[in-house]
Amino acid sequence: MKRDITERLLAARKAGRPVALVTDLGTGLQTLVYEDAIHGGFGLEDDLLEEVRERLRQDRSGLIADLEEEDEDGVQLFVQTHNPPLRLLVVGAVHIAQALAPLAALTGYAVTVIDPRGSFATESRFPGVALHESWPDEALSALAIDNRTAVVTLTHDPKLDDPALLVALRSPAFYVGSLGSRRTHAKRLERLKEQGVTDAELARIHAPVGLDIGAVTPAEIALSVMAQITAVRRKAGAA
Repeated sequence: MKRDITERLLAARKAGRPVALVTDLGTGLQTLVYEDAIHGGFGLEDDLLEEVRERLRQDRSGLIADLEEEDEDGVQLFVQTHNPPLRLLVVGAVHIAQALAPLAALTGYAVTVIDPRGSFATESRFPGVALHESWPDEALSALAIDNRTAVVTLTHDPKLDDPALLVALRSPAFYVGSLGSRRTHAKRLERLKEQGVTDAELARIHAPVGLDIGAVTPAEIALSVMAQITAVRRKAGAA
């Protein structure tokens, strides 16, 4: 690996910027592919570039072989993705959050639970989980939501959930979900509209949160939420 490529790769990883290292197995040349740029020893056709970026979004390292004619002009590329951690920011240190946090961690997410109510957001209730006791809108702004972040609001309290949604809906978060019945959500939409949220932004909210699997208990609801987050990230039809 050339020094320039190595330095740029390390800089991207330090900055938390997603990048894929692409190696041409025929020539040994390497190129770095970002979401919005490319740098290195060779260029890529549009279709290959899009496939590399899709693999980057999906965290899928591996071989891309463009060998339709099985001749010497065929291309074999190895893609190695380097992404910052996936994050789940949970507003509301409630029973569902207690079940959701370990499940999300098991599926590869760094979890932060946000709740200004000190008696809820405690180490004893959330062992090993990052806790943030600021108001949700302040916490979400400080945590710098990116496109590898999912946000879920669970408090059922408009004073906490609504400010959080205002920040989340105007961020690059790939998933925004909110607990509540359809009736509760309809009232929520009215309140957010009054605060200037657009129809396109409102359409981003997954509510009632989670896949419809008939979930009742906190653990079942947490499972449905994590399943929906996974489906959205993987672009599955079930989302």
